[in-house]
Amino acid sequence: MIVENGQWLMLGASDGDPDMIHDFDELVSYVDRVGFLPLFSNGVEGFSAEEHCDPRFWWTGHETRDPWEWRVYAARSRRLVYGKFFAGKAGFISLEWLPVFANYRRNGYDFDSLYEEGMARHRSKCIMKLFEDRDALFSHEIKEMAGFGKGGLKNFSGIMTELQHSLYLIVTDFEQKRSKRGEKYGMPVAQYAMPESIFSYEAVTAAYNEEPGVSKDRIYSRVRELYPGSSEKELKKLL
Repeated sequence: MIVENGQWLMLGASDGDPDMIHDFDELVSYVDRVGFLPLFSNGVEGFSAEEHCDPRFWWTGHETRDPWEWRVYAARSRRLVYGKFFAGKAGFISLEWLPVFANYRRNGYDFDSLYEEGMARHRSKCIMKLFEDRDALFSHEIKEMAGFGKGGLKNFSGIMTELQHSLYLIVTDFEQKRSKRGEKYGMPVAQYAMPESIFSYEAVTAAYNEEPGVSKDRIYSRVRELYPGSSEKELKKLL
């Protein structure tokens, strides 16, 4: 996105661009090919879904062409991993690269081990404990059950972003809240789960046999290979 004359404008591809993404299936194919992809444009030119979509369809509600809808399909599909993985912003990771990111971002620690070593916040523990006997929860359920909100623990949004960044939680669905009469209302809210409960512990931790620094180098090298104009400063900020 860029600001022009005080207005936010979406970047995008033009008709005829061979890398243009037209629908969700093409997004899956593209992410499978490159490995991982932020949803919105950033400091690395070309490294986003936004820059490969038709900008005219954003937030139109078009069932197949609106890129904003693709995040819902991604979360539900189990064909991609979706969450806030890039500098606190949303993006996609292919199933092939999921264990590489998990090993790098977790530094080789499952959450319980991280907490026992004193490297995780108590507020994070309050959230992760909820998933010991639950497969998935919506954000408002997590906030209430973990003790955040008015008079309770602070910075719920920030802690949830940290847990996604470290691949301890991912987004698995979106759904509107329901009134006491069962009627849907408001903006759709995200549902979260541990990736292990979706893709299996073995799949998520498949790269634990290598040093986290090796996984990091693989990720950085992949971006440099595909986007050679990227600066080290931007890569560090984003990854």
